[in-house]
Amino acid sequence: MNDIGAQVREVDVVVVGAGQAGLSSAYHLRRTGHEPERDFVVLDHAPRPGGAWQFRWPSLTYGKVHGMHALPGMRLTDADPRRPSSEVVAEYFDTYERAFGLRVRRPVDVRAVREGDAGRLLVETTDGTWSARALINATGTWDRPFWPRYPGQETFRGRQLHTAQYSGPQDFAGRRVVVVGGGASGTQHLLEIAPYAAGTTWVTRRPPVFREGPFTEDVGREAVALVEERVRRGLPPRSVVSVTGLPLDDAVRQGIADGVLDRLPMFDRITPDGVEWDDGRRVAADVILWATGFRAAVDHLAPLRLREPGGGIRVEGTRAVADPRIHLVGYGPSASTIGANRAGRAAVRDIRRLLAEAPRTAPAPVEASG
Repeated sequence: MNDIGAQVREVDVVVVGAGQAGLSSAYHLRRTGHEPERDFVVLDHAPRPGGAWQFRWPSLTYGKVHGMHALPGMRLTDADPRRPSSEVVAEYFDTYERAFGLRVRRPVDVRAVREGDAGRLLVETTDGTWSARALINATGTWDRPFWPRYPGQETFRGRQLHTAQYSGPQDFAGRRVVVVGGGASGTQHLLEIAPYAAGTTWVTRRPPVFREGPFTEDVGREAVALVEERVRRGLPPRSVVSVTGLPLDDAVRQGIADGVLDRLPMFDRITPDGVEWDDGRRVAADVILWATGFRAAVDHLAPLRLREPGGGIRVEGTRAVADPRIHLVGYGPSASTIGANRAGRAAVRDIRRLLAEAPRTAPAPVEASG
């Protein structure tokens, strides 16, 4: 138990996170007759609506976003492709929360989820403790940037930063920049930074795979199936992009032609002045930008011991195999905007079945959030 406050408030479902996956889940809870603040509560650690989108760099305009899918029940229309995606999506999420009366509580940090009494879960937060019959975890990955470790990293005299800290290309004017990572963020950073930097070097662990042609429904389904198989086996999920490849659009083609997207294999060590390989190759650098992705933000679930020996949480659909009260949306195969929508609906369907089967205690009154 925590010492935040003695009062434990009871609801049927706690939704953790108010990004695409969390809002989709809340929408389907509301649509199936569950009332916000009485039957379920949505907790979000961010200061305002927008999920992880609100933290994206300003130069990532809405027109550059790959495959932003509308939330269920409300289209995103007439968005200016020249505006920062952080503004466009944050405004859309804010409108969505108000339109459906989802009453998200923020900023609230979820510290731990533990076993409670009578088969209930205790959700310990900075807003007190909640007792729930089920939990939808929609925390995404933005809060867990992945920083690889390489020999000599601590000796580097320049600047190291992660995609999560990237604010735009102007910060790299006149600098020699090494970008590490073969995903969409890495290529976007390189294409933006190259006109400003004194020089750029692209380094990845595996050769990048560029995808020609449209991203069809069949291609997407095959990619999701590969990621789904990993979480079914209890392995940490990989991103959908890691199995689909990078879209080969006009900007990427130009970057390849200009030599900006001329990839080198991963270096072996970091030196005070740059990076080097065992074959003697060296690249001088002022900045190392780690576009190395993110990991699922699920540490608050650790008391429930859901992790498998492989390091991930084994999931069937959205349900944690080790605990049917826990559903993970926006995790693994549902870590895309359209996948999150579908996962929210699926999680609510399963939770309604669970609630119908399990005994219920009378909920304590919940005071309205400010």
